[in-house]
Amino acid sequence: QVQLVESGGGLVQPGGSLRLSCAASGSIFSIYNMGWYRQPPGKQRELAARITSSGRTDYSDSVKGRFTISRDNAKNTVYLQMNSLKPEDTAVYYCYGNIATPSRVVHDYWGQGIQVTVSS
Repeated sequence: QVQLVESGGGLVQPGGSLRLSCAASGSIFSIYNMGWYRQPPGKQRELAARITSSGRTDYSDSVKGRFTISRDNAKNTVYLQMNSLKPEDTAVYYCYGNIATPSRVVHDYWGQGIQVTVSS
């Protein structure tokens, strides 16, 4: 069993900042890519940012320059620092991890999602 648990969401005013965290736990042998997707109200889920095990990052155009993804491999945790937030960043944010269990089988695991609302 592998679990991903997100924290740090909430309500923030436009121009404000939030930091999301996602901790992976359970039967983990190795974690490869980790990242964050988001699903705005009434829209499809989209990639926000991702990071490889070596620290290479990739961002969607809509968040580039405002969001920063990072990870702490010792803690099996990925972070998303979100600055200069806009109302259009309002969404449910989901973290994911490309994780190998001790049997060396690799799957994508997902967190339960966390709400981020940007509104005055």
